[in-house]
Amino acid sequence: MGLELNVCTPVTSVKASAMADTAIDLGAIKQRQQAIWASGDFAIIGATLQIVGESLAEAVDIRADEHVLDVAAGNGNATLAAARRFARVVSTDYVPHLLEKGAIRARAEGLEVQFRAADAEALPFEDGSFDVALSTFGMMFAPDHTTTARELIRVVRHGGRIGMANWTPEGFIGQLFCVIATYVPPPAGLPSPMLWGTEPRIVELFGPDAADIRYVRHNFNFRYRSAAHWIDVFRNFYGPMHKVYATLDPIHQAGLTEEITTLLERLNVGGPNSLVVPGEYLEAVITKK
Repeated sequence: MGLELNVCTPVTSVKASAMADTAIDLGAIKQRQQAIWASGDFAIIGATLQIVGESLAEAVDIRADEHVLDVAAGNGNATLAAARRFARVVSTDYVPHLLEKGAIRARAEGLEVQFRAADAEALPFEDGSFDVALSTFGMMFAPDHTTTARELIRVVRHGGRIGMANWTPEGFIGQLFCVIATYVPPPAGLPSPMLWGTEPRIVELFGPDAADIRYVRHNFNFRYRSAAHWIDVFRNFYGPMHKVYATLDPIHQAGLTEEITTLLERLNVGGPNSLVVPGEYLEAVITKK
């Protein structure tokens, strides 16, 4: 089984991505991706990333009563951030279990949010339905980059904003997926999701429809007791790693664990008694013409 998340063989232009997309069965890949993200329990990981949703909501300057769409929302970090600012939020994902986890979080805070199963590449909304579209580490994993970008542009009104937080290829998560890909290679020709974490790719995908594009690179700090603790949590709950470990025999599992441990310890800035690993991501805000 391939991981279906190509991160180490980037396609550097929209034209090249379109050519790659036609050479592979995107529908089949999407089904396998959905199964990957439904495995484990991403909500346990996702909740630790809440600060990213808050930062993005501020960067996009969400106002009370604006119509906001969270795309590939997972368990709702950007959703909750927008709802806390009294926006009217629709939270979408193609994994219903994650939407249920987001709904539990919203009810616990007394926030009114609409949750709806939806594919980032075929959003079930009219043109110009939203003032703002958001995504934190979600829609970047959709296999067809061009279609996903067009859908985000389509559902936002003229003058509206699109805000994204995407892992960079140079950062910790980009490096992690490169390690994983040496054990379970992704399908040939699938464009890297980490391209969404590069400024040129954002310009390629959104530039013709943008009145303004702003970028900031941030670090999210992964804070765990140790490298072993991080691996235990991600192996059990993070879909891509959960599936990879289930695919490998014990010898290759041990090899993967050793390589990830080396990566974590190399990047650790927390000292010998804890783990603090900065994970770089690109925060992009696009204003639609």
